[in-house]
Amino acid sequence: MKVKATYFRNSATQPLVYGDIELINPPRQRLRGEEKKEGVLAQSVLVGFCGTDFELMHMGMRGELDAKFPAGTDRLINGHEGVVWVPGQNRFAIVLIRGGDSCDPTRFTDDETYFEYGCDQADGLFSDCNYYNSDMLLRIPDGYVKDGKLALSFAKKMVFADPFACMIFQLERMEDLGAAQNFRVEMAHRGCDEESARRFAREHLFDRVCIFGLGTTGMFIGDLIHRKYPQARMVYVARSAPLSEKVTFAQSVTGASYVQNTFEREEDLANAVVRELGGRATVFIGVSGSEVEHRIALQHRVLGCNGIYNSFSLGPRISFDTMPFGFQNHLIFGSINFRQDHMEQAIRMLAESRYDRIVELIDKDVFTADPIDSYNRLIYSKSAPLKTAVAWNPEYLDFNR
Repeated sequence: MKVKATYFRNSATQPLVYGDIELINPPRQRLRGEEKKEGVLAQSVLVGFCGTDFELMHMGMRGELDAKFPAGTDRLINGHEGVVWVPGQNRFAIVLIRGGDSCDPTRFTDDETYFEYGCDQADGLFSDCNYYNSDMLLRIPDGYVKDGKLALSFAKKMVFADPFACMIFQLERMEDLGAAQNFRVEMAHRGCDEESARRFAREHLFDRVCIFGLGTTGMFIGDLIHRKYPQARMVYVARSAPLSEKVTFAQSVTGASYVQNTFEREEDLANAVVRELGGRATVFIGVSGSEVEHRIALQHRVLGCNGIYNSFSLGPRISFDTMPFGFQNHLIFGSINFRQDHMEQAIRMLAESRYDRIVELIDKDVFTADPIDSYNRLIYSKSAPLKTAVAWNPEYLDFNR
């Protein structure tokens, strides 16, 4: 079956193109032990643009995409955030992106495999339609469909289901690691039992949080920390003006303070962050995509003793001096992805949020006329909105709700 789609390929000049492409429908499984199923056809309704797409485009320019292509092909239909219409089931759905032969897709082991629709070994949503495992088409809450059309405000929020689910997992992971990292410190200080010490360690991990970077992932993790640990003192670090829409919206959602990075010296920026936090960070979350993150955290000592460095940026390399690293007992970790329960929780939370306010639509014809230019000039330029999406099949959307 041929459809119109955007797709990545290895090409120094045209790594992302729009045109006719033949769909494939190999059997896929959601989790280890489950039946492999051929996909059911679903039409893309509203699709969001993600920084991962932008990075994959650059990988294509460097000829590095072979491992990302579906088996037997030399291309990948991109897109992993959004809402689809499932004609055979007469319903809208959110695609659970990650599946494969693993027991827990967040922690796959050496003998397990995975795929991700639109990212890795499986085609995605920037197509007129595509095939998806029926077990991975998640239902949306009641009340958002009227006369066969989905409320645009709800659809906009759902372009965040993937990154919001990622951040729910990030919080879970930090809690797990924080409790293990520092419970003996709490036992020594408080003279309490291990169960109580793990609870104290988990809570106090978020005493002082530095979120380095202010894209949507940084905003979401700040939101989640603020909801569960309202006592947390958080600071965002980015280059945007303090009164910009991005900064003011993030602060209204998370209650965090802000340090604008206008400093010529990294040391001065680090000192400003520590002053704003009232001490060295207990958690440092890197989401800026720049290598300055690890230098601010480790070389310039923003991360305090027994602190956790959560690397969520894709691309930067992390290095550290082993002497202070060892004696200050830092923990560095990085893990991406989520389970189905994370995405289902994300859908519920986003439905009640106001994140639709930060999503702007790009005209489909503009995007498909020149996808590369759209990424560079409209979607990921300095003047770009915080989040961009495209109504791929607007006839399914109610633009008045």
